[in-house]
Amino acid sequence: MIYEKCRDILIRECALVQEAAVIQEKLRLAVINREWADFQSRVTSMNAVENKLASLDDERERLFTVFGALVQRENFSAAKDAKGRFYEMVSLLPEKQRNDLTSVYRSLKLEALKLRIANDALMTYLAGVKSSLKEFFDAVFPERGGKMYTSDGNHLSHDMRSIVLNKSF
Repeated sequence: MIYEKCRDILIRECALVQEAAVIQEKLRLAVINREWADFQSRVTSMNAVENKLASLDDERERLFTVFGALVQRENFSAAKDAKGRFYEMVSLLPEKQRNDLTSVYRSLKLEALKLRIANDALMTYLAGVKSSLKEFFDAVFPERGGKMYTSDGNHLSHDMRSIVLNKSF
């Protein structure tokens, strides 16, 4: 029962990470192509996937607790992270189940790593765009000293929010 439940959770997590990768790629393309119409809905979709993943992680943690109680080992899961508890749990399963669960777990970790790399690449791209914009405004409006202002005239730090210009070219 524990094996089936853990396998089900891992497969659902893997599917959600793959779904997040698809949404993240759409976000990347929207940023590159400057398609802002559905941008917020994509961000909302990504947040929904994140919430589902968090609930599945909680469910997996509860499963580790139940498994520890079932095997009645005092030191089970003591002071270990999720990865350590997972491998401790599967080490007590029969070989076929252990191999199956570790295979699914490794594929989940691989998908998560791919998503993290894609996210890092997007953040690097955005940091480059932000730097280019700052350098552009520093060159075009040297009297501002690199400062940006809101429509109310308040100083705005250099972040990824909207820019308001009161000048025309």
